[in-house]
Order: sequence, then structure tokens, then C-alpha cells
Amino acid sequence: MPKTLTSKCKQCRREGTKLFLKGDRCSSPKCAIITRNYAPGVHGVKRQSRLTQYGTQLREKQKAKRVYGIFERQFRNYYLKAKRLKGDTGEMIQQFLEMRLDNIIYRAGIAKSRSQARQMVNHGLFLVNGKKVNIPSYQVKTKDQITLKKEEKKIFADLDKKLAKYQFPGWLSFSLETKTIKILNKPSGTELEKTFNPRLIVEFYSK
Repeated sequence: MPKTLTSKCKQCRREGTKLFLKGDRCSSPKCAIITRNYAPGVHGVKRQSRLTQYGTQLREKQKAKRVYGIFERQFRNYYLKAKRLKGDTGEMIQQFLEMRLDNIIYRAGIAKSRSQARQMVNHGLFLVNGKKVNIPSYQVKTKDQITLKKEEKKIFADLDKKLAKYQFPGWLSFSLETKTIKILNKPSGTELEKTFNPRLIVEFYSK
């Protein structure tokens, strides 16, 4: 699988907003958006070019790809699938992204970032409906149950303390006793990611 070699902080600076790619660091004073809030590169400080309509749409697409850590082919496939379904295409794209297994592990507070969640899934630390799944892009469905592998107790040792005050999304439930995530429903409306504008992404691909 290809890798993004650009540092996570540079990706946030390129988009001009926090994408929360580095977990706790993004909420600290060390965040690059606070210390160096300008585009990366030699001319980043001076460059304040005005984006065209196409440029604005492109930036929204890039933001979404960077937030979820996916590449162009996979992202375009989400758009093509969403386009075939009835309803708001932009919201459908977001639902496909949110229902990825790695994203749900992140949303449940088990991982500090989506990249960490992806690594945990790759290592086979979770079971979906009792079956081991190690594919980060696996599409989880409503009423599915995700459990932590019991033999991985060391990795999840401080999970109870970590999640004691965590605010879970309304479309997920997590049992600290059984270490089980349950998908209550597909996220919609205010429950979806607000870092980017899905309408502009649909306009970009519709041309």
C-alpha cells in the first residue's frame, strides 16, 4: 500500500486548518497551526493567493482525503458508490468514510488518531461480530458489534481510565465491561465530520 511521505503537520498547514492527524499534539500549544499558521515551503509566509472555484473544490477534496488518510482511487470509489444511491451524495460519501472500521475505532476513543487506529486494525486487534478483521477500510454496518481481542490485555490496560469521561458519538455505544462497540445507526446531520464541505467535493467530481 502506498504511503504519504508528507509530515502530518505540513498537511494541516497546507489546508490552513487543524485536521487532528497527530492526536493529543493537535490540542496542545505545540500544534503547527498555532506555531506556524502558514503554508509549508519557502514562500509559505508571503503567499496568500486567492483560490479559483476549482481550487476551492480541490482543497476540500484534499482535506477529506487527509482527514481519513485515504488515497484518490479509494476516495473516488466512495463518490461513485454514493452517486448510485438515493439521497444526498455528499452525506452518503461521509457515511462511507465514517463507517470504516479504522474510523470507528478512532471515534470510540480507543485510538488517539485515525493513523493509530489503522495500525491497530492492521495488527488484527479487533473482532467484528466475532470474526477477526484486519482491513481498515472494512465497512461496518448498523447493529454490528466490535470487540477487543482478550489476549491483547497489555495494549488496552488503561482503557477504562481513558474512556471514563470520553464523550461517545450518539451513533455509537461502548461497554466498558465487555469492551464492545455497538453501531446504533449510521451517522447523519451534525454527527458527521465538519472539517470539510462535502457539497464542494461532489461538485468537483461532477465536472
